[in-house]
Amino acid sequence: MKIKVTNEKDVYVNWFNVAPGVWGMKDTFVNLYMIHSPADNKWVLVDAGLKWSVPKIKKMAEHLFWPDVRPSAILLTHGHFDHVGSLEKLSKEWEVPVYAHKLEKPYLTGQSAYPPPDPTVGGGAMATISFLYPRGPVNVEDKFHPLPEDGSIPVLPGWKY
Repeated sequence: MKIKVTNEKDVYVNWFNVAPGVWGMKDTFVNLYMIHSPADNKWVLVDAGLKWSVPKIKKMAEHLFWPDVRPSAILLTHGHFDHVGSLEKLSKEWEVPVYAHKLEKPYLTGQSAYPPPDPTVGGGAMATISFLYPRGPVNVEDKFHPLPEDGSIPVLPGWKY
């Protein structure tokens, strides 16, 4: 579905259905997801896109989950810039926990920059220019929670990582 957001400038939001209760959005070159949990009628955001993804994420949430547009949590697959770009702003505005693997903690709590990329991994243009990507940490220390060791996801009953 494609919708137009009318703010200071026009923003187009493209999302797609992945499976029942799971929607994805491609923003530039990154994907993020919204998952509805029927067990408690709540939803979670998986990854927070790029720094400019905030209005697109909020508009998608509004269309899918109105009036409960605030997720129960934000889940991160990892802390690269294209997955955490809108994280600080959204987690602060929504006042929700942020879950990620315990090894991501230094990069999500302001303690460390991400390790330098290896531009030879994977090949292609994105890998070649990876040395240009921002690596600085984000700081959501007050919201960060490590995912449980048993592979469960606290806000998605029955899901595993």
